[in-house]
Amino acid sequence: MGGSLSRRGFLAGAVSLLAAGEALPRIGGDLPAGAPDLSKPAENLDAVLRVTGSLAEEDVPWWYDGTIFGIVGEQQPRPLVKFEGMELYWVRHLDDGEYELIGNTVTFFRDVETGKMIDTFENPYTGKNNTVTPAVQGGGPGRGFNYSVRGIRPTPFMEQMPEWPLVLDWSFARDMVWLHNQTQYPPGMPPPRAQRQTMFVPLAQFSDRKIKNLPTVFSSTVFMPWLKWMDMGNLPGHVIWHASGAKLESMDQLPTEYRRRAEMEFPQYMTANPEAREKWMKPTYD
Repeated sequence: MGGSLSRRGFLAGAVSLLAAGEALPRIGGDLPAGAPDLSKPAENLDAVLRVTGSLAEEDVPWWYDGTIFGIVGEQQPRPLVKFEGMELYWVRHLDDGEYELIGNTVTFFRDVETGKMIDTFENPYTGKNNTVTPAVQGGGPGRGFNYSVRGIRPTPFMEQMPEWPLVLDWSFARDMVWLHNQTQYPPGMPPPRAQRQTMFVPLAQFSDRKIKNLPTVFSSTVFMPWLKWMDMGNLPGHVIWHASGAKLESMDQLPTEYRRRAEMEFPQYMTANPEAREKWMKPTYD
């Protein structure tokens, strides 16, 4: 864009496209009868919340696993570690038809060859033996992602990021529908940083508006700088995470080994309920 397009012009262009009836949603395949009208931002908003989380205010757990690859120059990508984790979402209902998706992430790392959970890592790039630390994040109210017909943006940075009518990439084939989506990162984060994911849902359930929480599975690729615990110094390069996983019906469906460790080490992240989170994070005095 060359920095020549202002925020006002950016929005005006988007609105004019919608007004002109342009097919902003990139629909792959034929839109089946009975499916939501995904040319409308309001329909996209309901659909993406049902696919990603839930239209009810409830814990929505996801479980995933995958592999992290190291990328240095033109060298062949190198598998470094495997990982296994959980993302736990809660969709807060805000005013004026807006929502905020908040949640927690707890990821543990595994050896590429044996698959066993690890607490040390023999770094093939530096020759060092690194101490491995879990990847853990948690964001309560005001620290998640705002969802509205004006787009999906990190809540703390909404004023710094442009609005865009919420029209997403959907594809249909056979008895399935899938959504191509990408994460909107806050400004100022060091590159490279991008996530592109595809989420799959059975078409019959997607078309049933009474289902608020859809049984979604996904695959995702994430580009990020070196993990801090790898202690890569100034070595140019980055990592690529490749993950696949599924939304669970409850925390009871988490794999046994993973759940035991997560409950033991990070019990405060085993719910995304903002009221329960507030109790965990504030000290009590008896």
